[in-house]
Amino acid sequence: MKKIVSLMLCGALLVGCGMSKTGSGALIGSGAGAALGAGIGYLLGGDGQSAAIGAAVGTALGAGTGTIIGKKMDEKAAQLAELEDAQVETVTDVNGLKAIKVTFDSGILFDFNKATLKPAAKTQLDKFAAEMSDMPETNFTIYGHTDNIGSEKANAKVSAQRAESVEKYLRTKGIEKNRMTSEGLSFNFPVADNSTEAGRAQNRRVEIYISANEEMVKEAENGTLQ
Repeated sequence: MKKIVSLMLCGALLVGCGMSKTGSGALIGSGAGAALGAGIGYLLGGDGQSAAIGAAVGTALGAGTGTIIGKKMDEKAAQLAELEDAQVETVTDVNGLKAIKVTFDSGILFDFNKATLKPAAKTQLDKFAAEMSDMPETNFTIYGHTDNIGSEKANAKVSAQRAESVEKYLRTKGIEKNRMTSEGLSFNFPVADNSTEAGRAQNRRVEIYISANEEMVKEAENGTLQ
């Protein structure tokens, strides 16, 4: 099984990184996430910029909400870790709730400088969609990324097309359109050094973020989330 990496944002505005998952989930669920709003729901890119994850629910959250949703996300992340050629991590969304990040290398999904999914990519996304069929109370944010070879305009175009290709394919697998958003982020969020081929290969990727939607938050609040 692939290792699941937990990316918790550290700092004065957030829970301490030494705190247990249960403790941090309870603190977030007590309203800290809603109070801090979008300021904590971001992942830092290699250049210090950030990309938003999820949509704000616009309300204070109950004490146990973060813990309940965190447990649900941990269970699903463990299942998704069985996917081949994908990296699975837990992250934090705009509400301070645990979310899941699934990263596919673009070389696995697409031919060079193309936005048409490879047959093997469709097989991977079939498995992903099947794994997510029991969590309809989630939304997906799909980001396409490139290396820094070529112009920003060209890279913005191909990254957007790749993210859109993944979204469109997942719709054919039963994921509703209103649950997904896609965006191309060009080369603005590198995770490795673009001066090397190995680094550029890591930067060429598609990320799918899975976050709790308002229905999941509501179910966690009233104790009916299964």
